[in-house]
Amino acid sequence: MTSVLYDAPGPRAKRRNVLYTIGFFVVLGAVSWWVLTTMADKNQLAAEKWSPFVEDSNVWTTFLLPGLWETVKAAGLAVVIALPLGAVLGIGRLSDHVWVRVPVGAVVEFFRAIPVLMLMLFSFSALAQFTDIESEIRPLYAVVTGLVLYNASVIAEVVRAGILSLPSGQTDAAKAIGMTKSQTMTFVLLPQAVTAMLPALVSQLVVIVKDTALGGVLLGLGELLFQARPIMANYGANTIATLVVISLIYIVLNFILTSIAGALERHARRAPKSTGAVVDMEKVDAGIGGGGGA
Repeated sequence: MTSVLYDAPGPRAKRRNVLYTIGFFVVLGAVSWWVLTTMADKNQLAAEKWSPFVEDSNVWTTFLLPGLWETVKAAGLAVVIALPLGAVLGIGRLSDHVWVRVPVGAVVEFFRAIPVLMLMLFSFSALAQFTDIESEIRPLYAVVTGLVLYNASVIAEVVRAGILSLPSGQTDAAKAIGMTKSQTMTFVLLPQAVTAMLPALVSQLVVIVKDTALGGVLLGLGELLFQARPIMANYGANTIATLVVISLIYIVLNFILTSIAGALERHARRAPKSTGAVVDMEKVDAGIGGGGGA
C-alpha cells in the first residue's frame, strides 16, 4: 500500500526499522549509563549536591521563579514586538514599489547578518549614553531591543517565504474579482500563509526564549541562567546540579510553548483556508526565494 507522499515499507524495511530502533535505544542506554557512572564516580549524584533544590524552597522563591519570570517577560516582550514588526517588514519586501522593497530589504539583511549578542551589547551601550533609563532595568531594555531587531528580520523572511509558498492562482483569482493589492494580501494571502509559517515561527519563538540567556550572562539581566551564580554562592549548590535544574526548566518552558503552538497549527491545518504548504527554515536562513510583487 502506498500514500501520496511515500511508499509504505515492506517486510524487509519494517525489520530494518525495528533493528534501527533497537540499536538507537541500546546506544542511548549505553551513553546514559556511562554519563551516570562517570557522575557517580565524581560524587556528582550525592544527595547533598541536589538537596538545595528539594529541601529549601527559598532557592525557588528567591532565585529560580524570579529568574523564570524575567525570562518569560523578556521573551514575551520581544515576541509581542517582533511578530507584527516582522510581518510588516516581510510584506514590505514583497512590495511592487522599489522605494519600499529595497530599503526594507536592506534593513532586514543588515540585522539578520549581525549576531544577536552584538545587537544586545550595542543597545545596552546606546541606552546608557543617550537615555535616562535606570541602570536596574537597562539590561531588560537592551535584551528586548536586541531580540526584536534580530528576530523581526528573521520573521520577515518567514512571512515572505510563507506568502511566496502559496500558489500564484490565489493572487490571480483575487485580481480577477477586482480586489486591490492590500485586500489581496490582507484577506487572501496572509490568512492562508499563516499555516505555512507556523512551524518556522514556533522555531523562532523557541530561539527567542533561549537567547534571553545571553542577556543574563553578559548584561546582568536576572533571568534563569543568571541565577545560577547566586544559587551556588548562597546555598553551596553543585554547578552541575544547578545547571541541570535550570536546563530542565528551559526544556519544560519550551515544551509548553511548542505544545501550544502545535495545537494551534493542527487547528489551522484543519481549516479550509490551509494550502498544506510549509515554510522551510533552511531556505529562510539561506535567503532563498527572492522578493517579488505580491
